[in-house]
Amino acid sequence: METYERKHRWDVTIVAGAAALVSIAAFLFFYLRGEILLYGDAVAHINIARRVFDSNTPGPLQLGTVWLPLPHILMIPFVVNDWMWRTGVGGSIPSMIAYILGVVGVFRLVEFSAGKRPAVLAAAVYGLNPNLLYLQSTAMTETVFLAAMIWSVYYLQLFVSTMRGDLRKQKYSPERSLQRCAICLAAAILTRYDGWILAAVCGVIIFWNWRRSSVISLPAYRRVSRSVVGFFLLCALVPAVWLAHNYAISTNALDFMNGPYSAKAIEVRSTQPGGPPHPGTGNLLTSAIFFTKAAKLNVSGGWLEPIFFLLVSAGALYALLRWHKFGILWLLWLPLPFYAYSVAYGSVPIFIPVWWPHSYYNVRYGLELLPAFAVPIGLLTALVTKQRAQRWEHLSIAAIVLVVSASYILVAVQSPICLREARVNSTSRLALEAQLSGILAKLPPDATIMMQTGEYVGALQNAGIHLSRIVWEGDHPHWDEGLAAPSKYADYVVAYDRSQLWYATRLFPQNLVKIAEFETPDKPKVIVYKSER
Repeated sequence: METYERKHRWDVTIVAGAAALVSIAAFLFFYLRGEILLYGDAVAHINIARRVFDSNTPGPLQLGTVWLPLPHILMIPFVVNDWMWRTGVGGSIPSMIAYILGVVGVFRLVEFSAGKRPAVLAAAVYGLNPNLLYLQSTAMTETVFLAAMIWSVYYLQLFVSTMRGDLRKQKYSPERSLQRCAICLAAAILTRYDGWILAAVCGVIIFWNWRRSSVISLPAYRRVSRSVVGFFLLCALVPAVWLAHNYAISTNALDFMNGPYSAKAIEVRSTQPGGPPHPGTGNLLTSAIFFTKAAKLNVSGGWLEPIFFLLVSAGALYALLRWHKFGILWLLWLPLPFYAYSVAYGSVPIFIPVWWPHSYYNVRYGLELLPAFAVPIGLLTALVTKQRAQRWEHLSIAAIVLVVSASYILVAVQSPICLREARVNSTSRLALEAQLSGILAKLPPDATIMMQTGEYVGALQNAGIHLSRIVWEGDHPHWDEGLAAPSKYADYVVAYDRSQLWYATRLFPQNLVKIAEFETPDKPKVIVYKSER
């Protein structure tokens, strides 16, 4: 009967503890500078979680249709607290936990196949990245997905190695590894849509190794077979539930792909008529180049960039030459084809400051290749340590550490590009929300407000106005009826220039009295009305 290693891992505990200290320090740094709510998406994520219980129509349907629900569900226990909701801390906590899990996952992934020293370096390359440290301090979803992806690959690695007969370093039986891989993939599926592709590819690998295995006993093979069936059922059921959720809200199961808040619809609204398409449209090669460049800008820059990626390329080549041992690790590169396709054909633009149109948009997506950069650098260390000359071994490792350290210092000194993206794109929004929240905070505490929350929900958050007092565009049927008589359904109406509610106030102005009007650069005019009813 097969036996599997099961003992406490103090090295894992130490890595997790170090990651926790780094996570807390980074969070405090950005929190005290007032920078954890710069991303409009971070504010939106927090308020999606909040409205599940704080709304005129609370419930799971408030999770919406476009963004996948797991990050919001993880935030709910924290944003129940008003202070954590208003400050954004409640949205940061799940990201910080996921960051710690990601660091430990990279360590376990590399340690399993290459040893402890390469694992420590790979975990450091991943965990000390300045852009990752910023995003894990916010309510953004990147760290949650990265943790789910890393652990999915780790458990898949355990399963495949067992099915090939390697029991030397196993902690779990093959069926247990498969079950945990399925759970991690379910988390990835419910976090970002690239998780759907990851699950499909992992399914092919699992099926192939299950059918071809001849080294485990017949009883073990039967147990694995049951787990394989459970794996495919879970990985099929999770996206099916999401499609059903979309249908329940909008009668369109693919609302996240072609609905009014999908990437396609957003690009149509934001593109100037007759203007050029975003770079990479219809061209997979250009899209891949833009995504790869965004990934590079997240980890290095200047003259250090080619040296950093020389290390990554050397480690990747070593992994390719040792395919039988390291082949599973290539799954970490799946974001590259996924985002190349998304930019080319999925209406997902990526703008970087060094290339036209010389702006910032979705630069953070490049961070999803961070594990694919960190792991090859760790493997390169494993290759170096195999050399017989100890002196050259130490010099080579020191050189690798020096290049990575210098790259990260340069990124930090220039300010992490994800932080720059957040600053540049938040200036006008924060100015508008500050003015609007100042007005809303003076309203009677029991007043109801009709307002579109798609862009400026942060004003309500700043003013501490509970969402249960808001009639908003997802509050059906109140919103639909309110558009025909705004003064009837709310005490106050907040309308943005050229918005759906703005047109309603023009068509049905009865009993509405303007009490405030203001605008900021690059943002539409805002008008606040009081209902005389």
